[in-house]
Amino acid sequence: MIWWPTEVPTLKHGLITLRAPQESDIPAIFEGAQDPLIPIFTRIPSNYSMANAEFYVRERSPNAFANQTELQLALEYGNGNDAKFAGAFSFHSMDLREHVGEIGYWLCAPMRGKGIGSSATKLLTNYGFESIGFERIEAVVNVENIASRKLLEKSGYSLEGIMRKKSRKEDGTQIDMALYAATREDWQGL
Repeated sequence: MIWWPTEVPTLKHGLITLRAPQESDIPAIFEGAQDPLIPIFTRIPSNYSMANAEFYVRERSPNAFANQTELQLALEYGNGNDAKFAGAFSFHSMDLREHVGEIGYWLCAPMRGKGIGSSATKLLTNYGFESIGFERIEAVVNVENIASRKLLEKSGYSLEGIMRKKSRKEDGTQIDMALYAATREDWQGL
């Protein structure tokens, strides 16, 4: 059975915190989205503006949560006053009737390659299985995004196949996407 939380959860493990996006995150979200890799490997547009970041925090994230269509979380790394915004994570493209969700994420450039993303992926995946009640969590990534593919494999996801011409980029090109998944019965936890 699926249980949708009554409020956006705060999830912690070591120096990793996943929490509701906050007003104070807006400048860091904007700055992080300026990285040229972000629009290549995500659906964030290349012309991402401060207004986009404001809309994400003030409207999109809370409305998606209230409508049970997405659970969007800010990734914070560090303790206390040293904690820094490190990226964004979400469950989206959910089919609550089928108990399936899709995990998505992006990391700020200075936070990549340190295990932060895989730790946050494990933390959110664990929450998806143990608290929400998903039976399957998918991840769909650009086949050329080797770092993201490695992150998913390190996090316990398995490659299920390549979906040819699955996604359309801003420039109109159609690209192949790799489908990864984790299932409740195979999940090893944190």
